[in-house]
Amino acid sequence: MRPWRPGRDRRAVRIDPVVPSGGGPERPRVVVVGGGIAGLAAATGLAERGVAVTLLEACEQLGGRVRSWPVGVGSAAGVGSAVGAELAVGSGADDGYGGDKRTMSRGFHAFFRQYYNLRALLRRTDPALRRLVPVDDYPLTLAGGPTDSFARVPRTPPWSILGFVAQSPTFRISDLAKVDVRAALALLQVDFPRTYSELDGVSAAQVLDRLRFPAQARHLALEVFARSFFADPAEFSGGELLAMFHTYFLGGGEGLLFDVPDDDYDTALWAPLGRYLAGLGVETRCGVRVLNVESTADGVRVLHDQGEEAADAVVLALDTSALQRVVADSALGDAAWRDRIARLRTAPPFAVGRRWLDRRLPDVPAFLGTSGYGPLDNVSRLDAFEWGATQWAEQHGGAVVEVHGYALAELSGAVTSEVSSGVRTRLWAEAERVQPELSGAPVLAEEWLVEADCPLVDTSPWTDRPTVATPDPRVVLAGDLVRCDLPVALMERAATTGWQAANQLLTGWGRRGHTLWSPPTRGLLARAES
Repeated sequence: MRPWRPGRDRRAVRIDPVVPSGGGPERPRVVVVGGGIAGLAAATGLAERGVAVTLLEACEQLGGRVRSWPVGVGSAAGVGSAVGAELAVGSGADDGYGGDKRTMSRGFHAFFRQYYNLRALLRRTDPALRRLVPVDDYPLTLAGGPTDSFARVPRTPPWSILGFVAQSPTFRISDLAKVDVRAALALLQVDFPRTYSELDGVSAAQVLDRLRFPAQARHLALEVFARSFFADPAEFSGGELLAMFHTYFLGGGEGLLFDVPDDDYDTALWAPLGRYLAGLGVETRCGVRVLNVESTADGVRVLHDQGEEAADAVVLALDTSALQRVVADSALGDAAWRDRIARLRTAPPFAVGRRWLDRRLPDVPAFLGTSGYGPLDNVSRLDAFEWGATQWAEQHGGAVVEVHGYALAELSGAVTSEVSSGVRTRLWAEAERVQPELSGAPVLAEEWLVEADCPLVDTSPWTDRPTVATPDPRVVLAGDLVRCDLPVALMERAATTGWQAANQLLTGWGRRGHTLWSPPTRGLLARAES
């Protein structure tokens, strides 16, 4: 019988937990700070091994940066955060169409099939992953240029990249002849984590310069990757860009197509997982803001705005600014470690706009990536896959559409609401340019969100990034800002480091950890290991 694998890639790497050593309390207590993907993975990994877990989340819902929340009648309209000034605006109150139950989120997220460890978390409540539905295509359109599709691209390397180039209207033979062959071959010789460090100081833009990639292909098929990290290609890590090329095209066998939840994030994913954790005895408290963490003689003390918690250990699964605040207000680790945390950078702001329209839009694709349309990076039609949005559209004969703009430097620093309003106007104007069907559609309700809390994965030395382990064995980190040896990123890095944080503590207490999986860590032409 074939051994079980988490996907179709036969080269996927299984990572078994370290053999437990030592011992610990009969039933250790851990406080997990942060209820996003990393914190949920850590809480799950610990609770399944008999650890008493208290999960503290500052927001009212689980999911972190992949959460959703209700808007409309009885809800806070225009939920958002301030970036220098108050930027959140909306018209989510009763707009005269019946007080529908509508939801808002921080934007579209693609659940790629290489997200093995995130999918392992979701399988706790959905073993067959039936709540993830496939998006048939991932079209990318260039202003004034062609539209590329990934629907028929082979998924097995090297046929994946060869097949894409052969059928892509973006690539021309005359342009491909200019590509630096030696630099291109290096893409097949990656070996993680070594490749991360080899490209210290090299940006994604510089990687593309070295390749001498065609300008049109660079603008569309490549820069889209960097901006999905909410970063400008000139600041985004070249090592991370190579990891994505390897995972999606050159070394991994899952391809670039993805799935999405069949309803809003809370309904489809996190509320069920919260109930699962409750069944394991996890105490989850939302709306609690952690202030600092103190080391004690026999563990840690976590102080928050509603009291304090004593525990044997703490998992800090926070975004960059929140982690920096807690560390600065605590006496954790040593001076060098605290300085590394303080040097972490946050990516430029991003913006999300969602509209409930009084017009059906059957010809608008579920997801469309864009390049060259000003601040617009993608347009998605939520009623094409989210049950709640579908129900709303059917009831009102309309559609639910979302626009997303990444790395919006103009929203950084102290800005006015006029600046935010200008960006909002431009985003929707560009959406109408790429999708003329949107033009003139009556808007029944609108939500607008600006945030600036994603980590900037920049060109600084890879080894300077914080790891799961810290100088204090009772304190571990988790999240997509945390260094990971594997070629994983975004939601999958959050899930992976969450499991790793649980494993780190479990191993120290003599308990068995959890098996993890990774896309292949070495390129097809990587040097033989010595």
